[in-house]
Amino acid sequence: MPKVRFTFRRLNVKSACVIERPLWNERLASAWRQASIVWLTGPRRAGKTVLAQGLPDAEFLNCDLPSVAERLRDPESFYRSVRKPVVVLDEVHQLPDPSRLLKIGADAFPKLKILATGSSTLAATQKFRDSLTGRKRVVQLVPVLHEELPAFGVTNLEERLLRGGLPPALLAERHQPEFFAEWTDSYFARDVQELFRLEKRAGFLRVLELLLRQSGGMLDVSKLATESEISRPTVMNWLEIYQVTHTVHLVRPFSGGGRREIIAQPKVFGFDTGMVCHARGWDRLRSDDCGVLWEHLVLDTLIAATVPRLHFWRDKQQREVDFVVPRGRDAVDAIECKWKPDAFEARGLAAFRADYPNGRNYLVSPLNGPAYDRMVEGLKVSVVSPQELRERLT
Repeated sequence: MPKVRFTFRRLNVKSACVIERPLWNERLASAWRQASIVWLTGPRRAGKTVLAQGLPDAEFLNCDLPSVAERLRDPESFYRSVRKPVVVLDEVHQLPDPSRLLKIGADAFPKLKILATGSSTLAATQKFRDSLTGRKRVVQLVPVLHEELPAFGVTNLEERLLRGGLPPALLAERHQPEFFAEWTDSYFARDVQELFRLEKRAGFLRVLELLLRQSGGMLDVSKLATESEISRPTVMNWLEIYQVTHTVHLVRPFSGGGRREIIAQPKVFGFDTGMVCHARGWDRLRSDDCGVLWEHLVLDTLIAATVPRLHFWRDKQQREVDFVVPRGRDAVDAIECKWKPDAFEARGLAAFRADYPNGRNYLVSPLNGPAYDRMVEGLKVSVVSPQELRERLT
């Protein structure tokens, strides 16, 4: 197959900081209406700092700097000195006692809006002795979404799949495989070694590479341990680290008690299509590759939609529904992902609806026009874009 040619319109900007991301700005505003502290998390280089720096009328502090750490030694005096309505504490986990700083801000200065950023789940390390229950809301930033591509000047969707959605890689003048090697080094040094004191760099990154290679497939921990020559308990511990640092997503199987259902193994997804392509050694994409990677992009949309429960469904006859979202007591929404909607077959969806008849059916594709409904094997299916899916689920 000939190599895919990408077209990329260079942006008339110096950096990604001028690219507006209104979806995420609204998510932050909505979270602040519920609590004074917002924890902005997500994978390294996803754009957390750039998003925070773009907030209007905010005091931005880089907690990596010794001068900032010194200023924050007395939290009460610091908060009294703030003259702006928003305080951004970027990379707050670098401070000696970040939970104390945030707790004092929430309790003693409740009218102040505080944004704290980090690449891991709050309270993932011993530094966070207080989980700030009831005082915070979490916003998880994901790589650039399908609906955000026009703002980034990307007109070729295959380019997003190959390069991934981390803004530095997406906005580069050319595809740069070396970016992903640099990202891996930075990820281990800043998000793993510093936070979790992990020393087994080679083994940890080898397991991560294997997970990225099998992204979109079923997770077999025993096989993964054998292939990586790492003990099964260690692999299980590392899986927790991959998840709290947002480099791997596990999607659990859905079951309502059917005897034919597979309920033991989750599916594993790498956090970024560019990282998946890099781990697999892909420098170009075939049509089948696009289908697999498209499912990852839909998963990003579902994470951005903050659905409370997300699953997939599969039975012993290998019939499958890509994603399942329980809604209410009896209704379950079914979501299928197709690069080319005309190629959709409802074998898995029909089997699923035989057991779970209530709920909406979605077929998510890269549409150029509006959403529409069609009948497939007697089932009403709404063909939607990722953005339309997000809007219908939220």
